[in-house]
Amino acid sequence: MAIGFVVTVAVFLGLLFFLISEIRHPARDSGSPWPKRFRGARLVILVIAGSLAVWAFFIEPNRLVTRYETLQIDQWPYKSSALKIALLSDLHAGSAFINEAKLRTVVERTNQVNPDLILMAGDFVAGGRDNGDRMEPEVFGPILKSLHAPLGVYAVLGNHDWWYNAPKVRTALEANGIKVLENESIEINGPGGPFVLVGLADLWEGQQRVQETVAKIPAGPPVIALTHNPDIFPQLPQRVMLLLAGHTHGGQVRFPLIGTVVHSSRYGDRYLAGHVVENGHHLFVTTGIGTSIVPVRFGVPPEIVLLTLQS
Repeated sequence: MAIGFVVTVAVFLGLLFFLISEIRHPARDSGSPWPKRFRGARLVILVIAGSLAVWAFFIEPNRLVTRYETLQIDQWPYKSSALKIALLSDLHAGSAFINEAKLRTVVERTNQVNPDLILMAGDFVAGGRDNGDRMEPEVFGPILKSLHAPLGVYAVLGNHDWWYNAPKVRTALEANGIKVLENESIEINGPGGPFVLVGLADLWEGQQRVQETVAKIPAGPPVIALTHNPDIFPQLPQRVMLLLAGHTHGGQVRFPLIGTVVHSSRYGDRYLAGHVVENGHHLFVTTGIGTSIVPVRFGVPPEIVLLTLQS
């Protein structure tokens, strides 16, 4: 985190001082208009580059938007009742911009949208065991305890949670009222009728028991699955109508026309973010809240997602 900030500040201040110097002490006029034009174009490019760097390293990663999405799902049997789900992911507590005050803001804004159910798709911690910026589970757990929804708050673990200490993260969450589902399911009585929520282990670090876990679910109620990494989507059993995930951060940096430059999915942009429908299954991937590796976001602001499921 500190290295990224120092580099960004140094670049921006260097560009600023260079611009001031050029304005106060312009190069000697050779009589041709081209040196002036080149100098002006160069200054404009440098100022734009510096401004974009400040936006990407300081402003956008510190934003928090609420995204509203309605998913029309044919398999949802309760035609007269919609289900509102708040989806959070990739808090990376303790990373750049994600301090205790920011977590409280996330909690407050999530509660403000009045969801029926709150789901959290993993990566609560930042980095692994040797990351000095990490916020301990005993710190973020009591903050997340203030999340409230009539149908409860549930979570799965992500690869960063495993790299640190998955049992410790799970213990802290469950001690504060957030049930962790690790290849486990639970039947919930929703506003229209019952449905099953199943939590599937992380693709990279968890024990993959997708088929076995889903096969144990009794026939009848519709099934919603929660996992960290969306790359399990093609192997999802037909029984699961909707998979919710995070992990990708939407690429963290997405340029107009060019798109994303880094992918954390073996499928590239296929499951990068948003709503995907394949073979009768629905997938929704949130771009998450924190950052990983480099504290930068561009074109992919941190988000709280409120999903409305209806037939």
